[in-house]
Amino acid sequence: MNSKILVATEKPFAGVAVKQIREICEDNGHILVLLEKYEEQAELIQAVSAAEALIVRSDKITEDVISHAAKLQIIVRAGAGYDNIDLNAASQKGIIVMNTPGQNSNAVAELALGMMIYMARGKFNGKSGTELKDKKLGIHAYGYVGKNVARIAHGFGMEVMAYDPFVTSEIMINDGVQPAESAEALYKNCDYVSLHLPSIPETQKFVDYELLMKMKKGSTLVNTARKEVVCEDSIMKALSEREDLKYVSDIAPDNAEELMSKFPDRCYFTPKKMGAQTKEANINAGVAAIRQIVAYFKTGDTTFQVNK
Repeated sequence: MNSKILVATEKPFAGVAVKQIREICEDNGHILVLLEKYEEQAELIQAVSAAEALIVRSDKITEDVISHAAKLQIIVRAGAGYDNIDLNAASQKGIIVMNTPGQNSNAVAELALGMMIYMARGKFNGKSGTELKDKKLGIHAYGYVGKNVARIAHGFGMEVMAYDPFVTSEIMINDGVQPAESAEALYKNCDYVSLHLPSIPETQKFVDYELLMKMKKGSTLVNTARKEVVCEDSIMKALSEREDLKYVSDIAPDNAEELMSKFPDRCYFTPKKMGAQTKEANINAGVAAIRQIVAYFKTGDTTFQVNK
């Protein structure tokens, strides 16, 4: 078929991932085009104008970019989240958008537990900390990442609870996880609450002042999801009023500098989003993306379409 598949990544895939992507692409009769470390959107617009398929990571695929993609049939986001892609613009042009769920989930889950340890040990400040063993962990949204968080947490000897209205209690119980009746019950009863919500209109600023103030005494909120799901004004107010609360996030909120200045011992934010930044996840997501594109061109497979 000789479709032109563009891999456009400001933050490139690892070399070994690119090698596998190229092999799979060319073995199936397609042409691979790489656009790595580009600095201007104009470069992306020029490259995408001739592509039938597009693989991206956190790159912004805006309405403007899509409007210049005359031949584009499919976009695959190598990762779970896809809020960097304008789904409405893609749908209006009949472009299928997919993600690669599950490929980064272990990497994100390991980071979540690592951040819990970091805060439990006082950021390794030399003073006495606490252990995760026998603490109760609440998982808010029990998808691919949440399930991996539960698996790892059990290894630490933690008691695990989860809240997700779209997952049955039977699934959680089979995983050794206690279902929570509500988000409020989760926050009220857990020493750590780990967020895994997608950023959609229904979840943005879901973690608000009222929910934060229900948190158990001495608890820690861990966000490896999206910054938009936590109301930043609320986290500032809650931390100001409750000296026992801690907040750690894999993506710095807009008020990160002020939070760190006021609560240096109770906040931590990674310099950039690190959840999927492992060699293994990098390879897994990239390879999954190209395989999904090949399957689409070969059989019309749209299993992971997100703009239905």
